[in-house]
Amino acid sequence: MKELVELIARALVDRPEEVKVRENEDSQATVLELRVAGDDLGKVIGKQGRTARAIRTILNASGTKLKKRFVLEILE
Repeated sequence: MKELVELIARALVDRPEEVKVRENEDSQATVLELRVAGDDLGKVIGKQGRTARAIRTILNASGTKLKKRFVLEILE
């Protein structure tokens, strides 16, 4: 999943080399922390959060198939 989020984020931003995804697992969910350059933050979030919501939907659908729960956090 980490690679999937990284691939999507790199396709959206102007500075793909600054995209970083960190994965933290706990007993209930896997948290994916996405960091991008400050000026690319709006591109990853999208208008009214639509792009971020779409990425989360993809994670939830994939997680359902794998029987795991994924949470996406977009950090500055």
